[in-house]
Amino acid sequence: MPDGNVNPIVARFAPYETLADALLHHAVQEEDGAHDIAHIMRVFHNALRIQAQEGGDGEILAAAVLLHDCVSLAKNHPERAQSSRLASEKASDILAGLNWPPARIEAVAHAILTHSFSAGHAPQTLEAKILQDADRLDSLGAIGIARTFYTAGRMGSKLYEPADPKGEHRALDDKAFSLDHFETKLLRLADGFQTPTGRHLAGERHQRLAQFRDLFLDEI
Repeated sequence: MPDGNVNPIVARFAPYETLADALLHHAVQEEDGAHDIAHIMRVFHNALRIQAQEGGDGEILAAAVLLHDCVSLAKNHPERAQSSRLASEKASDILAGLNWPPARIEAVAHAILTHSFSAGHAPQTLEAKILQDADRLDSLGAIGIARTFYTAGRMGSKLYEPADPKGEHRALDDKAFSLDHFETKLLRLADGFQTPTGRHLAGERHQRLAQFRDLFLDEI
């Protein structure tokens, strides 16, 4: 059991509680339930699960997880694709303020820069590959479904296009219709995982997404 004086959220980042205590107040910019502290916790759990099989520098990975969304622009923001670059730059400044060595700051910054689906940068280090996999896992499975509809509600999107739910005779538009997001992004994610462990976990969650999509279509 954690010490009663330890913040219970910080305690969830064991064995990196000290690092979490220093960085968590930088972790999120606004109250977005798809990119909140709970999301950071889930990505951390995913990252440790992958690292247990794949290896890597745990402290660099933990710092990258804690700061990967320290700048996170909304999905419909015109500069959305710049979020990971802005987050990597902010993370570098934060870690420099904590007197981290430049090489380790660069390792964290690279992982943050390359984690994003929309940024289009390929991860080159093991820690960067693990962060990308850990973050993308949170877009799959039951959590991915919940986050999709939560975000759609914030954006004012509809559940689906009633005349053509599958998008067979129209262009898919996931900003207007939640169900379109399954085809435009979510059901494509499992093919892009970087590590063997990440690919295995993604395969399980992909099946849950596909099953939900099929059940949803059956009901309408």
